[in-house]
Amino acid sequence: MSHVTPTPQHSPRSTAEGPGLLRIAGLPYFLIAFIARLPFAMMVVGVLTVVVSARGSLSLGGLTSAAVGLGTACFGPLLGAAADRFGQRTVLLILALANGAMLVVFTLVVYTGAADALVLVSAFGIGATAPQVAPMSRSRLVTMIADRMPEAVRPRTVSGTMAYESAADETVFVFGPFLVGILASVLAPWAPLIGAAALTVVFVGAFALHPSARVVSVHRGVDGRAPSAVSELFTPRVLIVVVGILGVGMFFGTMLTALTSFMADRGAPEQAGLLYGVMGVGSAILALGVAWLPARFSLRARWLAFSGILLGGSLLLLRVDTPELMMLALAIMGIGIGPTLVTQYSFGAARSPLGRSATVMTMLGSGIVVGQSLGAAVAGELAESAGTTSALVLPIIAASVAFAAGLVNWRLSAAEPRVASV
Repeated sequence: MSHVTPTPQHSPRSTAEGPGLLRIAGLPYFLIAFIARLPFAMMVVGVLTVVVSARGSLSLGGLTSAAVGLGTACFGPLLGAAADRFGQRTVLLILALANGAMLVVFTLVVYTGAADALVLVSAFGIGATAPQVAPMSRSRLVTMIADRMPEAVRPRTVSGTMAYESAADETVFVFGPFLVGILASVLAPWAPLIGAAALTVVFVGAFALHPSARVVSVHRGVDGRAPSAVSELFTPRVLIVVVGILGVGMFFGTMLTALTSFMADRGAPEQAGLLYGVMGVGSAILALGVAWLPARFSLRARWLAFSGILLGGSLLLLRVDTPELMMLALAIMGIGIGPTLVTQYSFGAARSPLGRSATVMTMLGSGIVVGQSLGAAVAGELAESAGTTSALVLPIIAASVAFAAGLVNWRLSAAEPRVASV
């Protein structure tokens, strides 16, 4: 992909940026890409639900969720690199079939009484074959913007695109666990994973076959090779974004698990999802609103400002003792989390080495899943062994990681070209 200056710029032509991208990608693309990312949001919670139901062990459930995240961490960036090298279509078609099969295999392993080690291995396989539609979608759209749209409207269009993508992620990650709960309650605990397998084969397959999957950056050579070196993926400017988004993933995992423990203490664990939705809905709305922020509110300032709001809201968890106060804290945190995520993805798009956008986006997507899985596992263990009060400290630590990464990013951004714009 082309390097994109990481700051929205107002332009006389910028009012046409949305319809321009909509015409380039097509409305069916956005519908398919939205549904195709739903199975990914169902996996971690679905795995936890099945294991706890079938094996009766919350500890094993947490470890299994962490194994999914570990599989994604090990293979997600490699799959992104393969998509950059060979194109998304081939890679995603293989993953759609492989991941659908692994979800079914995992379900069978859990219910046939196989050894716990085999349960963990099959969970690792789910993460390793997970088709990360959201990062792939971001990569496609950024490549379209960089290669097919006028330079004057690219920065603001990228900002708007990252805002939409992050809002879609927020919506899916709130609706995914809700759908898992519905299917598990109405049908059976295994139903969410079988449903996720079907959605993966059908909609990830459709996402792979969409004409946009043929889009390859103009910077790629005829042999598919990128002009940039692999080492450019591991510069401080890229890695600090990965660390920051890892903190956001940790926040998601620790907050949902600690919230579940908080409501369980009050005899209503099933209401945790409803309270979590307060944060998720607000976060999605604010994420969409990022595209309308003035250009003088730079990306590096946004990262600090919104992650600071997230951190400030999380500190209220130290004093929360009623569901009403918890809702207030969640609402404040929702103001910070969505825009922080949008800003981090915008930095990822801007700092992707030439021809390696899918790799960077899957690195960021893997960071969220790894953080969510490990955060949920640690929070579950801590809540069970030390109580809810201790578990509620973990979201504060996660928010601190995101804020500290923003501070480091502020210094790194100062050394970039066009200092005033970042």
